[in-house]
Amino acid sequence: MALHSMRKARERWSFIRALHKGSAAAPALQKDSKKRVFSGIQPTGILHLGNYLGAIESWVSEHTQLSWILSCMVRLPRLQHLHQWKAKTTKQKHDGTVGLLTYPVLQAADILLYKSTHVPVGEDQVQHMELVQDLAQGFNKKYGEFFPVPESILTSMKKVKSLRDPSAKMSKSDPDKLATVRITDSPEEIVQKFRKAVTDFTSEVTYDPAGRAGVSNIVAVHAAVTGLSVEEVVRRSAGMNTARYKLAVADAVIEKFAPIKREIEKLKLDKDHLEKVLQIGSAKAKELAYTVCQEVKKLVGFL
Repeated sequence: MALHSMRKARERWSFIRALHKGSAAAPALQKDSKKRVFSGIQPTGILHLGNYLGAIESWVSEHTQLSWILSCMVRLPRLQHLHQWKAKTTKQKHDGTVGLLTYPVLQAADILLYKSTHVPVGEDQVQHMELVQDLAQGFNKKYGEFFPVPESILTSMKKVKSLRDPSAKMSKSDPDKLATVRITDSPEEIVQKFRKAVTDFTSEVTYDPAGRAGVSNIVAVHAAVTGLSVEEVVRRSAGMNTARYKLAVADAVIEKFAPIKREIEKLKLDKDHLEKVLQIGSAKAKELAYTVCQEVKKLVGFL
């Protein structure tokens, strides 16, 4: 226990020293572009249908450093007011950990660290973007105009719901394996998940999110992967019962993912290329992030 405590103490001091001194090897400075669109997605886990159009970011140490600085500028009630915190902590199974509470601040650091000017978001992230904007404005008011106040770009893609619980969004962390369709799922797995998708006792295919959330979610998925309108999807499904319709949607998803899966398998065979891509991406992110983080630390008095 003593050894564990000493190790933890050393880790904390290393982090504090990093805040004050910065990295030993500083990359070359890069001028900011006039416009910078930041699209971030949780980097852990396997991509699923709901975040198919997302982009994965490479995390660097500056993210956590700026997150800590920003956390000193936001009050507890502000974070507790966020919808996702209130929604998740009302569930009996969730213990309301600090990580869940402070995650939006880390999200703000991810965005501001690259001086982003525009951020594509879904409706469920609007409150978090308001926090990002408040933090940027608060920092600028105290230390001078430094961060652009990023604008939200509301995406037209509707939130894909869980196949097992249409009231919740599809999530990589859902413990129910049947709830989430992953890009890497086999055709058999995709068929099984749609076959087990929650619908209702009415066999007709209709689109009524308020009254028939489960069927409407599947209709929305079908429209998204085929490029058809919801109305056209429903029209073409006339006379088809929901059991048969689920299999039709599964086939459409399998067809959509087929070229992506082939490319994934191709890339997995060339690990050297993948490592090179990761290294280049990490270096670019580091170049941008290091510069901004150092400037922030100078402004707040760490350097």
